[in-house]
Order: sequence, then C-alpha cells, then structure tokens
Amino acid sequence: MRTTIDIPASLYQRLKARAANEGSSAKRLILRGVEQVLREKSSTTSRKHVKLPLVRSKRPGTVVLDNARIYDVISFP
Repeated sequence: MRTTIDIPASLYQRLKARAANEGSSAKRLILRGVEQVLREKSSTTSRKHVKLPLVRSKRPGTVVLDNARIYDVISFP
C-alpha cells in the first residue's frame, strides 16, 4: 500500500543519514520503525472503560455543541 506523509526537513535529513550509515534505504528504516512500534505492548493499547457524560437538552435534537462547550462539560487531563 502506498501513502504520503509529511516529514520535517531536519528529521528527513537525519533519516537519510542514518539509512546511509546502515547501508539501507529511508523506506526500510521507516518500515522497521513502524513494525517496532506496532510490536510494542504499551498501556495505551489496553482497553479502558470510559464513561462519557450525558448532556441533557430541554429540547432534544436541538442541542448545539462546539469544542468550547465540550471542554466545559468534560474534564480533560
């Protein structure tokens, strides 16, 4: 599969230099990194039950939520 990503120039230069030092290509180095990240088991991949708040409306179907209202209702860490 083919995809496009934006890599900052300074990071791309480091990527190319590292790949050249290893006698590899940037593509192989990127794939190695992706595979490593996907193999890692971390706490972020464990499923946690999240209870979302219920926002009541006096007129159901007419509540208008924007980001500001959501941040007022839900406390984010």
